[in-house]
Amino acid sequence: MSRKVVLAYSGGLDTSVAVAWLREELGFEVVAVAVDVGQEADFDQMQDRALAAGAVDYVVIDAKDEMVTDFVTRAIAANALYEGKYPLVSALSRPVIVKHLVGQARRTGAVAVAHGSTGKGNDQIRFDVGTVSLAPDLEIVAPARVWGMTREQSLDYAAKRRIPLQASASKLYSIDENLWGRAIECGVLENPWEAPPEDVFGLTRPTRDEPSEVAVTFAGGIPVALDGRSMPLVQLIEDLGRLVGSYGYGRIDMVENRRVGFKSREVYECPAALALILAHRDLESLTLERDLAHEKARLEPRWAELVYDGMWFSPLKDAMDAFFAASQGSVNGEVRLALAPGRCTVAGRRSESSLYDYGLATYDAADRFRHEDGAGFSRIWGLSLANWSAKQGPGAPSAVGGPGESSAPGATGESAGAGGQGGPGGTTGR
Repeated sequence: MSRKVVLAYSGGLDTSVAVAWLREELGFEVVAVAVDVGQEADFDQMQDRALAAGAVDYVVIDAKDEMVTDFVTRAIAANALYEGKYPLVSALSRPVIVKHLVGQARRTGAVAVAHGSTGKGNDQIRFDVGTVSLAPDLEIVAPARVWGMTREQSLDYAAKRRIPLQASASKLYSIDENLWGRAIECGVLENPWEAPPEDVFGLTRPTRDEPSEVAVTFAGGIPVALDGRSMPLVQLIEDLGRLVGSYGYGRIDMVENRRVGFKSREVYECPAALALILAHRDLESLTLERDLAHEKARLEPRWAELVYDGMWFSPLKDAMDAFFAASQGSVNGEVRLALAPGRCTVAGRRSESSLYDYGLATYDAADRFRHEDGAGFSRIWGLSLANWSAKQGPGAPSAVGGPGESSAPGATGESAGAGGQGGPGGTTGR
């Protein structure tokens, strides 16, 4: 009796060939699952392709709302940027897909899940570790790590089985996209000295040059409105992305450290993601208490690293989610973004939860700060350093003596008196 495998199906060359390969080489009945996370795709055409390749079933799951509600909002709360730049485009969609692969495996009685990742990328880790975290009993199959076919061989393999593909032997770029952004690699981009050609970009092609502004409203750290117009988060991301992307803003060109151990030149387009993280972080500067803000900023890079490394379903990441969620109750208000060619900057912010106190911050006549308290505060704040400097540091007597000189008690030939104090001309030693 054939066993079932659930395949993460993108409709491209690799996963289409994988359908036939899993059936012919391993004897699986293949259920092709396409998870819609906001990518541009013809899902009806994908169905024809999957069934032509030999899939016993094809399932489309619309996960856009789920992705923004359960995944993107957490990334915004964490101001998530891997290595300070990458807002986790592909890394954020993979656990969404894994969750539905496992769910479909349970519904169909499949014994395995499969994906089209190669052995040198980050995605294999995200699929593998995510699956193990949710369903350690399921087998994991990654045909591209096994079959050893070149692109030309894969095209020939598909042609012999009459799988309807529009792929060519020369693949300029590898592109992955979802509602949070677009990731581009391969081709000329593999040379880190070469500038990305304009034809790689799709979300950030400049069409506007007149400066403008847009206000983003947050409630509990979640974006809820643009210029006062409330809308679902999926629409907000799409609308904001189109607006800021039309100024050419949102491009990232970086050499990043992959989890598998080597560096890779990556190009991303993330206009909405970068604009929302910029606005959210700025609003937090107005509404979070100092120590909370500092500790949160310290933890944010670790959260981004965990997600990049495929640890979405880990207990550490869950615990950090709880911490970040607890910090967001006061993150309410508006941030005004100024847009110009190639730029998106914060022009202003306001909040009813603001901790900014004009009477404390101003230097004009409305100043309510007790300046006389400053001297005592500074003395106590610096007390430990003053003590260290006097005893061990640059202010210690031994630090100013000449070569061969000693400042120890009795060094001048006079003994210390009662209480440990030196006589005339001696030192205290304290």
